[in-house]
Amino acid sequence: MNNSLFHTTLCLLFSFVALAQVETDSIRNVSAVDSIKANAKAKGITVEEVVYVPEIIDPLAPSKAAFYSAVLPGLGQIYNKKYWKAPIVWGIMGWGIYNYSTEHTKYRRYRNAFKRRKAGFTDDEFYDPDGNGVINVSTEGLENAQENIQQSRDLWLLLNIGIYALNIIDANVTAHLKQFNVSDKLAYDISPYLDLNEVTGDPSYGFTLVVKF
Repeated sequence: MNNSLFHTTLCLLFSFVALAQVETDSIRNVSAVDSIKANAKAKGITVEEVVYVPEIIDPLAPSKAAFYSAVLPGLGQIYNKKYWKAPIVWGIMGWGIYNYSTEHTKYRRYRNAFKRRKAGFTDDEFYDPDGNGVINVSTEGLENAQENIQQSRDLWLLLNIGIYALNIIDANVTAHLKQFNVSDKLAYDISPYLDLNEVTGDPSYGFTLVVKF
């Protein structure tokens, strides 16, 4: 019982000593800062206190931006507050999808006509559209046309995939760069300083450096 009481008292004593040391260190730091300010003012240097408020950074912001752009292209750009980028993303992707859809429709037309020609039919839209017995596109022409259109269609598909990927990368990189942006509040000013001592009349001169951030 006595040992427990002794240990408890000893712990409390060490706690009070530690707290007193922290308070003493704090007082010393404040005193040191005040001393520096006083010396600076004596030398004609104006000291201005600036309270720094750190910006809150979300470490998950890049991942969120990338996810939003993956779900809906352009949404990550809106999340990053780069609103002007969203219409550009939509316009480019719409243009790519439109061209892919157009090429795919053309491919299906030539592909179906070619398959019917190979099956022995002559009722496709390219055989004799005017009814004058003139074949506009031969069977070989249908085959070549569908191959060329297929290549063009596949190229547009790859382009759309690339645009989609770039949209995600842009959102992710922009969110990363925003975390390393230098604050617009950062500024400095240097100006000459001149003052007269009221007792001796001696001039005090120098430069004033003000840093704001």
